[in-house]
Amino acid sequence: MAIGKFFKFLLGGESKPSVPKELKCDVIDYNGFKVEPAPIVEDGKFRTAGYVSGELDGETKRIQFIRADQSADKQVAIDHSLSKAKQIVDEQGQKLLNREQL
Repeated sequence: MAIGKFFKFLLGGESKPSVPKELKCDVIDYNGFKVEPAPIVEDGKFRTAGYVSGELDGETKRIQFIRADQSADKQVAIDHSLSKAKQIVDEQGQKLLNREQL
């Protein structure tokens, strides 16, 4: 039985599942919110993602957003994530802080 596991490992049958990694980027102030692009690295591509933070009833709320858009270029993904965060703030304003995830 151990030999079977060994061959599965050699052939890629028992590899560890890849865990998506977030890129850490600078936080930017935008219209009273903090926006943080944080694209997710998946299979060599960068998925549009990030966080929007703001104050609600004296408490800081940090809401994550993840989009289907992907890019092969790191800087393009960062710029797109920042653009999406700003769009979310512009469209939803203060009411977005009542949500847990976008």
